[in-house]
This record gives sequence, C-alpha cells and structure tokens, in this order.
Amino acid sequence: MNKYADLHTHTTASDGSLTPSELVELARDVGLAAVSVTDHDTVDGLEEALIAGERNGVEVIAGVEISVDFKTEMHILGYFPGKAYKGIVNVLERLREIRNERNPKIISKLNEMGFDITLGEVLKEASGEVVGRLHIAKVLAKKGYVKNTNEAFEKYLLQGRPAYFKKEKLTPQQGIEAILNAGGVPVLAHPIFLHLGTDELDELVSNLALVGLKGIEAYYVENSEEDTKILLEIASKYNLVATGGSDFHGSFKPTIALGKGHGNLQVPYEVVENLKKAMSVY
Repeated sequence: MNKYADLHTHTTASDGSLTPSELVELARDVGLAAVSVTDHDTVDGLEEALIAGERNGVEVIAGVEISVDFKTEMHILGYFPGKAYKGIVNVLERLREIRNERNPKIISKLNEMGFDITLGEVLKEASGEVVGRLHIAKVLAKKGYVKNTNEAFEKYLLQGRPAYFKKEKLTPQQGIEAILNAGGVPVLAHPIFLHLGTDELDELVSNLALVGLKGIEAYYVENSEEDTKILLEIASKYNLVATGGSDFHGSFKPTIALGKGHGNLQVPYEVVENLKKAMSVY
C-alpha cells in the first residue's frame, strides 16, 4: 500500500487555524504516514506536534519556514532531526522582533487611510506569538472594510500596495546557513512563486547549492505537472532532496486540503526517507 506525506503545513503557532495537536490528528485521520509542521519564523509548535505524533502514530518531522530577501517571494524551509530545531531559536527570535517592528507601521498607515484598527485588536486576533499581515487582514475583514483577507492583501498589504512596508530579512545564504548551523536541511520552498524561467531557476538553484542548499520543494499544491517534472529534474541535476507539501493553513485557506492540496497532490513517502538520509549526512 502506498504511503504519503505532507511536509509543508502551518498551525496556530504562526498563521494556521489548527493547533499542532489538531493538525497531527487530522494527518492521522486522512491517512498520512508523515507530516511536518513548518510555521513561519517560529518553532514554538513543534514540541506539541512531536508529542502528538507519538500519541497518534504519525511520523512528525520538525520544520520551519523562513522568509529571505529576494526580488520576489522566496522562502527557505528547514527540516531538523529530533530536537535539533532548538538550535535555530535565537535566529527566529530576531526575525520575530523585525516582524513586530513592522506591524505598527502598517497599522499607522491604515489609520491614516481612515481605517479604525488598533494593534491591540491585531494582537487579540493572533493566537500564536508570530503576529503578521494575515492578522491585520483578518481584523480588516471582521470590521467590514474588506470582504475577506485576500482582498485586504490585494488592496492594501501586498508589495506595492499603500500599506506595505518592506521587512528586513536574512539573505538566502544567511537563511540557509542558519538552518545548517542548527543541524537542519535547508530546502527551497515553492519555487514557482519566484516567477523565473527554467534557465534562470536552474542558475539560481546552482548558486544556492554552492552555499549549502540541500533540497527543493518539487511537489507543491500550485504546481502543474510540468512544473513538478522540471523541479524533479533540477533536484536530480544538483543532487538535492525533492520534498513536497500542501502549504496547509486550515480554514484560512479552505480550498487546500492536508495531504491533497486542491485534490490531486500526492507526496510519496519516499521523500521522507530521502530527507532523513540528508539529515544523517549533514
């Protein structure tokens, strides 16, 4: 019987709707053999997820997702053996401080635009420690200023929109090194969001591999079959682990199902085996 995994998920520790325990229980219920919690800039939910995995018979791999500086959206996933993830806590704390410095600027700009929204309301909306634009968007939606969070981002919060403020980030090399230094495996997340041609992406991955990149997210919820084919070829070319996941956020992204994405995502358990081999080597 084929086994499947989902190595890209989010919980209430960042911007997902399920607690780490609830996410692991859902992974059990939908028949996944393995799941990784990869919250944004935090590992606060991992201990709970690991304990829930033991309780529910689901293999849980400790992970994180870090935003790094690039001309378009670039994220680096980190996967850690055991509790090695604790070695990256100091770096993540600094990233959260930077995020927290940006939030009041966004809210102040929205106030100038006539929106009655306070930092207190945003903090209340965030159930985890990582407070970000999603929570600001949720307050805007709850108060009727926008129809939903997507509209909030499209009109006000995305890059180039009136309430956007650039966040200081690590460089891609610094993000990769931070994960490596903690004993983890750094993986380039959702390459399709880089909006690069195949040759450009190939060159980028080649350069990142030189500074320590160990994997690429070849199976992803928004990939076409051709996207996945190209990414698997690039992974093979540079001897990288091909990982994959749904980018599950629970009810905050209701069209994305855990392990299935939009219904046709299948991440073979083989990726977990390859990832664990990489963990043992690096």
